Amino acid sequence: MIDLKPVIFIVTTLICISAISGKIKKIPYPILLVFIGLLLGFSPGLPHIELQPEMVFLLFLPPLLFRAAWNSSWKDFKRSIRPISRLAVGLVLFTTLSVAVIAHYFIPGMSWPVAFILGAIVSPPDAVSATSIIKGVGLNKRIITILEGESLVNDASALIAYRYALAAAVSTGFVFWKAGLQFLLVVSGGVAIGFVLGYLLCIILKRIHNNSIVESSLLLLIPFVSYPIAENFQVSGVLAVVTTGLVTSWKSSEVLSYQGRTQSNSIWEMIVFLLNGIIFILIGLQLSELMDTTEGYSTSSLIQYGLIISLVTIVARFVFVIPAMWFPSLLETKLDKEQRKNFDWKNILVISWSGMRGVLSLATAMALPLTLDDGTPMHQRKVILFITFVVIVVTLVGQGLTLPLLIKVLKISSETDNVEEEKKLRLLINSSALDFINDTFKNGKEDGDSINEVRKLYELRIAWLTGRDFREERHSSQNGMEDLSFLEQVIHVQLMVTEFKRKILLKLYREGSYASENIRKLEKEMDLDESRLRSQLKNIIDN
Repeated sequence: MIDLKPVIFIVTTLICISAISGKIKKIPYPILLVFIGLLLGFSPGLPHIELQPEMVFLLFLPPLLFRAAWNSSWKDFKRSIRPISRLAVGLVLFTTLSVAVIAHYFIPGMSWPVAFILGAIVSPPDAVSATSIIKGVGLNKRIITILEGESLVNDASALIAYRYALAAAVSTGFVFWKAGLQFLLVVSGGVAIGFVLGYLLCIILKRIHNNSIVESSLLLLIPFVSYPIAENFQVSGVLAVVTTGLVTSWKSSEVLSYQGRTQSNSIWEMIVFLLNGIIFILIGLQLSELMDTTEGYSTSSLIQYGLIISLVTIVARFVFVIPAMWFPSLLETKLDKEQRKNFDWKNILVISWSGMRGVLSLATAMALPLTLDDGTPMHQRKVILFITFVVIVVTLVGQGLTLPLLIKVLKISSETDNVEEEKKLRLLINSSALDFINDTFKNGKEDGDSINEVRKLYELRIAWLTGRDFREERHSSQNGMEDLSFLEQVIHVQLMVTEFKRKILLKLYREGSYASENIRKLEKEMDLDESRLRSQLKNIIDN
């Protein structure tokens, strides 16, 4: 019989924390959950909860990565592919090497293969941690795209380093050219499978249009299909899920109905909330499980080694990011003006300080085999686990807590620009809608009063957005069945205008003229508005 007590306990704790988290604004929500997990881990009498790496890789990561990719813009991602690639490949390998060298010479008895295993485990910043921490801190949207993109795709390079270091420690040696070829296969294979599954899903969604339950179910299912299929072909499951998310997000406005988007967004908000919360609480809970894993080392020594490795990961990021991001601008490569502006010293400093590690590193460490090929226990496995946890706590809590303060000290804020852009976008959409009304109904094909009602609605919105005073002229209303007929006409006109606005919004999204966050926000409002209008229309017809 499955014991559900730990799950019920964690979810109940998560709900209670969420209820009071708004009152503790100075601590980012994920870090607060880690603190609670640490506290619960040392509390006597609580149920034993063990984090299984297979559960993380198969149950937690696919939906969280898919949704993170869904919320990213393919246009922005493609525009920032060069800095993302530098961080996701170059920085991961540089950090792996740096950690391996320091670990080999500073930790007694740690061989080169084991040191490289440790380096590969702690080298990639975690997608779940990154997206949870950097949201809402006022960063430039291009910087957010780079940080999220790095954390989403750096799995491939870290995975190659991990696999070959593990192979060297367990059985075989390391062959450089094989590692390079394996890297290309893992990356290209994962991306290819993600594209195929993403476009296949879009074709299916387009054929079953207006069936919101099936649409939402398929969107929930696809990350759990994409990840194991890619892993079965021994390519990157993470890249497959991320690519699938980017493709379906890019085509979502065309292949999903307004009901499907509205319903799936609500479901995904709840799922991401629960999975994120459970993961961060589990990270905190693992400390009590690791306290007896010293393997002959004192706890204080392991903490000291963990702090050293944490410092190496932080310094290595600074050493790599500054020349990799800044020098291309100094050498006048093909960076456009916007990119040069984004890569000033303040934003580079923020990127350098945004290397939070998370559950991916811990799950990878816990997935280490217990024995070697000859049956002997794997040397220093528990030491790797302990040090990995220290690195997670130091980077997630230390950097996560100080990142908002750093942004505030540097006076970096794009919130005002984002608000202004959203206002411009709203003004453009409503002005275009008003022009559409005037052009489409100028011949009087529809009832004049119903058109005027809708026209006044958009004139009022435009007046509000431009700051002008607008007073609507009131006319006497009609009664009885004529009222219902008039209301029905108004709704039909509004639905026509909504469909036109949706086309304009899709065109702007394809062009990348406005931030995807603002476009998604307006699209969500249109979906809710259409849902309300069609519900009203159904009530009129039924009555």
